[in-house]
Amino acid sequence: MGIIIAAAAPGVAQDFSLSEVTEAWLMGPHSDYHSPSFTHWNEDGEVPPACAACHSETGMLDWLGADDTPALSVEHPGTINTVIGCASCHVSEAQTLDAVTFPSGVTIGGLGGSATCTMCHQGRASTDRVLTATDGPDLDAVSPDLGFINVHYAIAAALMHGGDVRGGFQYPGRAYAGRFAHVPSAGTCVACHEPHTTDVETQRCLACHEGVNDIRSIRTRHADFDGDGLVSGGIRVEIEGLHSILGTAIADYAREVAEAPIGYASESFPYFFADSDDDGTIVPEEAIFPNRYASWTPRLLMAAYNYQVVAKDGGAWVHNPAYAIQLLHDSIESLSERVEVDIGALTRP
Repeated sequence: MGIIIAAAAPGVAQDFSLSEVTEAWLMGPHSDYHSPSFTHWNEDGEVPPACAACHSETGMLDWLGADDTPALSVEHPGTINTVIGCASCHVSEAQTLDAVTFPSGVTIGGLGGSATCTMCHQGRASTDRVLTATDGPDLDAVSPDLGFINVHYAIAAALMHGGDVRGGFQYPGRAYAGRFAHVPSAGTCVACHEPHTTDVETQRCLACHEGVNDIRSIRTRHADFDGDGLVSGGIRVEIEGLHSILGTAIADYAREVAEAPIGYASESFPYFFADSDDDGTIVPEEAIFPNRYASWTPRLLMAAYNYQVVAKDGGAWVHNPAYAIQLLHDSIESLSERVEVDIGALTRP
């Protein structure tokens, strides 16, 4: 008799053999012993408590309180090379977890089976942290006290809950889309992702969104948000267009206002570096920590934070397209107050 695990559709269970479940898990990212997510701390011999909950199974069990320590905190360093295994999500403490507190301090309840996913895929920064760091009278003054604030990685839950949890930088006075509920049959993490491989169940998407053969072609909103005069292709295309416009505006602002060219390297921490030859690219020799960008103004930091938020959720176009578009639009609009950006054709949802 097979064990019972949650299937793609909420409320439906299927029989899978243990070997099938194990094979599926081995195909997914949570079992990858070679990933930097689990090897980054090998030379240190332990995973720091601040990172352990999501980067080691021992740390996650500690956070859940499944090791007889207080729940919702990590008391001990995590063990290196321990991936996110079966116990991480199948102990009773994980099964009963229903609420998670986001970096903004907002607690979201009623998460059910999405709670364990949410605890690690919520990012590590918020509007609140950016506002605290940039508090001051002059948005355009370079400050040696400012450094880039990285939202972290794989932040699907932060985007999905949108303005309700303030994962992106939300400009004061603007309204932001809240939780993107989608439809009842696609309202949880495992409704769309196979829980062990984390692969997306694309056929269920295509069954509702008729007329497309690739989920990236799904367009849930039909305005020309990036102002290029085109409304063909998926909503993903609009987000990519706005992201590109924002990247150009960031570079122009850094050069003209902060008077220090900036560049972005998506795979190198802390991502924004001094573009020493102002050629618009960051080569490996430039993408090193000592060359990190250091001429931040509050306005530039706000926009760069949102650039990274959208960059670090490759599924923003399905998790919460309205929120992603709003973050990008408002960042571009802010920079346009100081550098030339044609925002007349841009549309905000």
